[in-house]
Amino acid sequence: MKMEEREIADRLEAAAGQLEKTLHWLEERVAAATSLTGEVERISATVEQNRRELELAEKLAAAERELAELKAAGAPTVLNPLRRTIPSSTSEMLAKHGIGEGPVDVRALDAALAGLSLEQRIAVKTQLLRAGSIA
Repeated sequence: MKMEEREIADRLEAAAGQLEKTLHWLEERVAAATSLTGEVERISATVEQNRRELELAEKLAAAERELAELKAAGAPTVLNPLRRTIPSSTSEMLAKHGIGEGPVDVRALDAALAGLSLEQRIAVKTQLLRAGSIA
């Protein structure tokens, strides 16, 4: 029986040695695959960044072209393009002086605002400019 036990122990030792060799081999393979994957990820990230930079450069160029076209066409500058109305108090004050809806004549506006302080005149003209009533 001792002989059988000795043979079993030897076989178990041999199997353990083989398992250790296999484990070492697998660890080397995983390490090699990890370093290769990390390198590929860095390269692809660089490519993605270059594509994004190109997209942003194209958008910037398009915006600059559009701005140049608008300036060349003589489009009026509007501070806030979403706002197209003026406060009711401003429109009432202008209506008292005969200035109505639509484009405002600058000379008539100056005459209507003559009784206001400098800050009030600036505020009214800014509101009209935002509304797109004066250029």
